[in-house]
Amino acid sequence: MRVLLVEDDALLGDGIQAGLRQQGFVADWVRDGVAADLALEGGDFAAVVLDIGLPRRSGLEVLARLRARGKAVPVLILTARDTVDDRIAGLDAGADDYLVKPFDLGELAARLRALARRSAGNASAALTVGALVLDPAAREVRWRGEPCALAPKEFALLEAFMLSAGRVLTREQLEEKLYGWGEETGSNAVEVHVHHLRKKIAPSVVQTIRGVGYVLPRDLA
Repeated sequence: MRVLLVEDDALLGDGIQAGLRQQGFVADWVRDGVAADLALEGGDFAAVVLDIGLPRRSGLEVLARLRARGKAVPVLILTARDTVDDRIAGLDAGADDYLVKPFDLGELAARLRALARRSAGNASAALTVGALVLDPAAREVRWRGEPCALAPKEFALLEAFMLSAGRVLTREQLEEKLYGWGEETGSNAVEVHVHHLRKKIAPSVVQTIRGVGYVLPRDLA
């Protein structure tokens, strides 16, 4: 799952980004409100971790501009301002959740997974499509009750497909979900990962829509 981290504190931002990557997230990081605006205009993120006190443009202003553009991406705000009024202001501006600094990285990761599930209309802790079950927290996949061992990018790709089950995704959309800024992407990387998913799970797990992209069917059995 690809997330955008917006945090101006270099030490904290570096730690959060590293921690999220260890948890299996693709985490991109910007340090001010203007850079956040630009990233959100062009990037495809499953969630945003947004600090309130930012240079150049406040986090609340970034959030308001995001919602004014009609973007529904889940946003979790980070704030050192532990007052009810500050939390209300963030939620009223369009935030979906918040954490007060300092916080535990495990809790941040769990809250982001929960936001992604709710955004996809899935209330369960695990993603389930037919006979396929993916547990983001445990990093486990089961097909017809049997465990499937996947490499990190294969797991991320399957998660992206399951969050968009029944919807065709282009190769470009999948690359955006799998790779952060600065990561090298081979010209056939998505095709290779799809091949591995079919081999490790089932040939029918991902269907190719010729000339368009790929889709994970809703009726996997």
